[in-house]
Amino acid sequence: MKDYKFLKGFLLGVLLAAVVGLGGYLGVANYISAKEAGQEETAPDSAKAKKKIQLLETLIDETYLEDADEDALTESMYAGLIDGLGDPYSRYYTEEEYKSLTEETEGSYQGIGIVMQQNPDTGVITIVRCYEGAPGAEAGVLPGDILYKVDGEEVTGTELAEVAKKIRSEDTESAQLTLARDGENDYIEVDVKKAQVEIPVVSHEMLENQVGYIAVYEFTAVTVQQYNDAYEDLMAQGMKKLVIDLRGNPGGLLTAVCDIFNNIAPEKLIVYTEDKNGEKEEYLSGKGTNIEVPLAVLVNGNSASAAEIFAGAVQDYGIGTLVGTTTFGKGIVQKVTPLTDGSAVKLTISKYYTPGGRNIHGTGITPDVEVELDEALKQKVTVSKEEDNQLQKALEVLGE
Repeated sequence: MKDYKFLKGFLLGVLLAAVVGLGGYLGVANYISAKEAGQEETAPDSAKAKKKIQLLETLIDETYLEDADEDALTESMYAGLIDGLGDPYSRYYTEEEYKSLTEETEGSYQGIGIVMQQNPDTGVITIVRCYEGAPGAEAGVLPGDILYKVDGEEVTGTELAEVAKKIRSEDTESAQLTLARDGENDYIEVDVKKAQVEIPVVSHEMLENQVGYIAVYEFTAVTVQQYNDAYEDLMAQGMKKLVIDLRGNPGGLLTAVCDIFNNIAPEKLIVYTEDKNGEKEEYLSGKGTNIEVPLAVLVNGNSASAAEIFAGAVQDYGIGTLVGTTTFGKGIVQKVTPLTDGSAVKLTISKYYTPGGRNIHGTGITPDVEVELDEALKQKVTVSKEEDNQLQKALEVLGE
């Protein structure tokens, strides 16, 4: 059997020290533990771990029915070490996965500028959003379209990440999409040229009675500039009140939250963290001006992490009114450490606390005004502002 490329880079010692704990469920009769040798059972040392790895390699080589993928085994080994922490927020990223993560946080990527959603029961993939000005929208792709094929291959039931990877592949300059559209009898074929797409993570519009509306979908490296542009545009139009919509916002960069607060509540503590050693770190907004108009913030059960930091600071300082449902409840912070081979590891490193000292992990933030989204609206791909009862409640609150 070929020698697997296990244990490379600086992970070698750590992986050897922990691998038995990861694979201990395998009942390997030839493996003799310290306890069986008449000694007290202790954490395995590197020699024992290496011996067990060699034994597993031999078993795979001699008895496993199929050919083993050495690279897949290696990557699974690294991922398994982090999985052994039992923390859903800590994970190992392959080089390709880390590249994708970096693109997301930087706010731009090579692709066509669409957002897809997959039905877990049927496997059907629906286009739920097309970025304005991006190749998908320019080619005529519409929200609500069902994605049937990509480059001639049916994708229904294919894992969503694989479909996205296929669309964004650098092997071709364009992606051929076969779409099913409500009201059309035949499939629609669309060729979409790929390009560098800046993800529009902020959208805005002026509602009736000079109420500004800003939706923030995620906190990335481009969020601050997009938010500031939206705010300035609304102020130039004579905005008298503001709704910030954080529903469905999964979080993102803590620095983006602090920078946005420069012109909401300048030079204030936005959040502080505490690590395993009790070391605290404070994050403050910079110099700016206080928000000039009454504020309501929309939240729901999918508002998480950095979105909750934003909402928590608004609530603790009484800057605005939170409207909606209790937030997700992610009160911990992760750090991503790049490795020399292009991969990376994300680990939970601290808890965070709102300015008032609340850690909301597992409990979330209860809004000031609680209102559930109407049940009928939860099944819709797009909801108009007029029928959005949570938004209408926020407008009602601002009108009081």
